[in-house]
Amino acid sequence: MHLLRTTPGGFVDDTQGVVRIDQQPADIVILSSADTTLSLLASVVPKLPAGFPSVRLANVTFLRQPASVDFYVDDVLRHAKTVVIDHLGGEAYWPYGIEQAVSLASKRRQQLAMFSGDLQEDPNLVAKSTVAPDLCRLWWRYLREGGMHNAEALLRSIAFHTLGFGDEPEPPRPLPAAALYHPVRDPASIDDWRSRWTPGAPVVAILFYRAHWQAANTAVFDALADALVREGLNPLPIAVTSLKDAVSREVITQLCDTHRVALVLNTTAFAAGAIDSPEPDVLAGDAPVLQVILSGGNRDAWVADNQGLHARDIAMHIALPEVDGRIVTRAVSFKGLAYRCPHTEVDVVRYQPDAERIAFVAALARGWCRLRTLDNADKRIALILANYPQSEGRIGNGVGLDTPASALRVLAALRDAGYAVADLPADGDALIARLTEGVTNDPAVRALRPAFQSFALADYVARFAQLPAAVRDALNARWGPPEADPTLRQERFTIAGWRAGNVFVGIQPSRSRGENDYASYHDAELVPPHAYLAFYFWLRDAFGIDAVIHLGKHGNLEWLPGKSVALSDACWPDLTLGPLPHLYPFIVNDPGEGSQAKRRAQAVIVDHLMPPLTRAENYGPLQDLERQVDEYYEALMVDARRAKLLRKTILATIAEHRLHDELSVSPPRDAGDEDALLTRVDAWLCELKEAQIRDGLHVFGVSPTDRQRRDTLLALARFPVGDGKGERAGLIGALAGDLALGDDFDPLAADWAAPWTGPRPAVLQALDASPWRHAGDTRERLERLAQHWLDGLCAAASGAPGADAGPTPPGDWP
Repeated sequence: MHLLRTTPGGFVDDTQGVVRIDQQPADIVILSSADTTLSLLASVVPKLPAGFPSVRLANVTFLRQPASVDFYVDDVLRHAKTVVIDHLGGEAYWPYGIEQAVSLASKRRQQLAMFSGDLQEDPNLVAKSTVAPDLCRLWWRYLREGGMHNAEALLRSIAFHTLGFGDEPEPPRPLPAAALYHPVRDPASIDDWRSRWTPGAPVVAILFYRAHWQAANTAVFDALADALVREGLNPLPIAVTSLKDAVSREVITQLCDTHRVALVLNTTAFAAGAIDSPEPDVLAGDAPVLQVILSGGNRDAWVADNQGLHARDIAMHIALPEVDGRIVTRAVSFKGLAYRCPHTEVDVVRYQPDAERIAFVAALARGWCRLRTLDNADKRIALILANYPQSEGRIGNGVGLDTPASALRVLAALRDAGYAVADLPADGDALIARLTEGVTNDPAVRALRPAFQSFALADYVARFAQLPAAVRDALNARWGPPEADPTLRQERFTIAGWRAGNVFVGIQPSRSRGENDYASYHDAELVPPHAYLAFYFWLRDAFGIDAVIHLGKHGNLEWLPGKSVALSDACWPDLTLGPLPHLYPFIVNDPGEGSQAKRRAQAVIVDHLMPPLTRAENYGPLQDLERQVDEYYEALMVDARRAKLLRKTILATIAEHRLHDELSVSPPRDAGDEDALLTRVDAWLCELKEAQIRDGLHVFGVSPTDRQRRDTLLALARFPVGDGKGERAGLIGALAGDLALGDDFDPLAADWAAPWTGPRPAVLQALDASPWRHAGDTRERLERLAQHWLDGLCAAASGAPGADAGPTPPGDWP
């Protein structure tokens, strides 16, 4: 065990050493998870009357380790008369601390009040308190309402009810749940901001917790507003209780609608909408919402940490806001010491703004606002195709996506929307042919191709000189100086791609120069060569793009070295792409890799469908074998001689293709082994043809049709969702239930080779005339019934003449 000093704004997690808080005992001890609460209370204590009981304040964050709790119990808590715990997260997030507080209160007859640190009451904490429940709730309300008056009333109420000091204060005074904020006007009006606004400029709302305002912790929001003004934007700061508070949402909606807010900078944490809600959480109509991160750690720790943020910050400020569709930006502030309060012996921590990161977020806000105000004909867009590895045959290799055809659809959609798009190729093949007329990443042909655009070495060197010294040193150490880059021609970097009017279709450059290109793609340490930076610098500085689209899973920019989240200006995705609006069509079934681009390159993921799905079916020798097996089991009942001949043929086919190896069984040694093998092969063939496979590639914006549509819908609906009950049931299981095939029969989990002894409904018999011997045959018939029903459903949805919403099955239908 080793002791750590408490570092203002520092995280102390369960893997670190033990913290011993340097405090003397006091009559009243208040523990809180929120620095804003501690800051507010610390500002009130000096104003209390002479003789007021002594008060100590401490942050629960520093008491994560059991040994830290033990030290604090011995040094401070056991001497207290009253202990108040304002805890965010419930008992499960601090079980040992709650346990020790309850035990100490019982042994020493202390007054213990525990309650939730948010707007939701925690009955469990209240029930474990020794203070009366109504009094716990009263003190909880003082803190939740907030403000100087309520903070002072809380302390006076604690002293009155538990120590008999003074008079009982008035009840909690409700404060506005949300209000317009101004750094020098309280209350503020919109006229206080209009003097700083530019007429006609986009209005950008800044949302932050009201608790920061009440604790005078607003320097970062003031800095954000100033940065927006420098970018030609009009700030509209709004302090809110919570985005889950109905009154706060009404105020936000009213202010945003009245002032036609073009974009929202949201600094509040967590998700505002329900995770399972199909409706998006809308703050200001169709205005984009940028999630701005207020780090819970200090700046020194952020600089040194390649992760960027601790797990709690990632959950609160990134992962949960992503549920609401927020565009993740950067950390713009870090906790730091404001002052040491001698009255409560607590380090008062406040957010300290980071000017450079704030400027990045403000520039990104300007970029998104520019997209809303600029005429489409004047917008410049880059459409970038991945090239992994760097051979020409791998240009546009998005996973599951026909990237060339998809790129053409995107270009056509832009043209139809009024963008200046010229000279579109006829199809995807023609698009690739157009790209390969010029230079590509392929070193074998690069020198033989013309360059249709290039970036002057002198311009690159000037741009390169603006990067942090550590970045320049790392790149030069790995690849040499810019002048030595082998892709230079006549002192210019060649840029792969072609210009279709105001849209540039480019080939993303390689992160290496050909050696081990596969390994370099996800290498978290390998810095890119000069030509890589030159490509993106040309897009930003020379071609002057307003937004970039990386098409398909996945490119390599989001995998460049740097922090995992909350990037700095020395992180390679940040310095390469800069504060550009970034759109990223990405396959829907791989959110994990898509999150890299969201969190490291401010990408808006536009999900596209996976390729059409279908059943594998059986082909060639396996199809012949399936037919022979069916004939064999039919012959067993009517023609023993034919059955014997078929059995010999089937066993010979199994041996020829070594299917017993495929099934992980030994070659049969006797008739019993042969019977078991035939049963296993019969079920395996059925299972094999039911296997789900891809049926081609998806084209962005094109929904599957006809058989592909039916089979894809069946693949999506086949399995249950969540608990599988009610509407969450899978289609195959639901059909089995409707047909009363047995409560213990799960068609998705059943042993395919198990003999079928259950019901044989007429509706299933009519769909397939082949033998019905085992559970696999039942599953196959359910699949065919689902196909039959979906055929009718798809036809009805398409509006085809005479189409019905579904089949009329033969026999009784439950």
